[in-house]
Amino acid sequence: MSEATTSLRRWFIFRNDSVLVSEREPFEFPFLGVGQAPPLPVGRVHSIGRDRPELAAEVAADVDPPAGYAWVKLRALFGGVADELFWSLGTAFQVINWDRTTRYCGTCGTATQQSENERVAVCPACSFEQYPRVSPAMICAVIRDDQILLAQNARFRGGRYSVVAGFVESGETLEECVAREVLEETGLAVADIRYFGSQPWPFPHSLMIGFTARWQSGEIHLGDAELVDAGWFDADHLPERLPGLPTIARRLIDWFVAGAGR
Repeated sequence: MSEATTSLRRWFIFRNDSVLVSEREPFEFPFLGVGQAPPLPVGRVHSIGRDRPELAAEVAADVDPPAGYAWVKLRALFGGVADELFWSLGTAFQVINWDRTTRYCGTCGTATQQSENERVAVCPACSFEQYPRVSPAMICAVIRDDQILLAQNARFRGGRYSVVAGFVESGETLEECVAREVLEETGLAVADIRYFGSQPWPFPHSLMIGFTARWQSGEIHLGDAELVDAGWFDADHLPERLPGLPTIARRLIDWFVAGAGR
């Protein structure tokens, strides 16, 4: 942001799972001066940007967009805005979702109050605290010789293939989750599980933790209705539809294609 615009604040304004953006690409979010009210009747306002002036707020489900703007689904913006901007948008969405779901105490039902010192909803009656929820999930590239395991989830549209993923269960290490999910979903045992990287995933509040692993034994056998297909692919014959950038799933696949996994 230039020096001329440092007095402006970027606003992420949500209506359910949609956000207010300009009607035409490249998509733009409202910029308002300090103290200037947004053009919509918003609820509580949250500061989002760590290094940049960004704010997040929510409106009621029946509020129409102002002239020149439209409501666009968050997922539809993936790949349509700059990566750094999308992750700021994802943070804003997670904070709004947390605010929406912690208005009342989960223990006694009393209306909560937001702390002035940190992002936590506090119950004035029983002191129960509700911090923003983060749900860890593993995602893993399984390698056998010169091939990578890719699967098609029943929820994927357009026949897209990706690496295996799943949520961590209570009392489970990340490595145990990798081994369990791969075995449950594909019937394969893996070894040499290694950390690759991580990525926040705002649908609605996940943290994707990437790993690589080596096939140890077994043949592909789909264990439940979650996957509709799975197979081994070499770098020159990958499925036509793959996860888009900058997802960690695509980073894992590109890592394999670049030869690091072979």
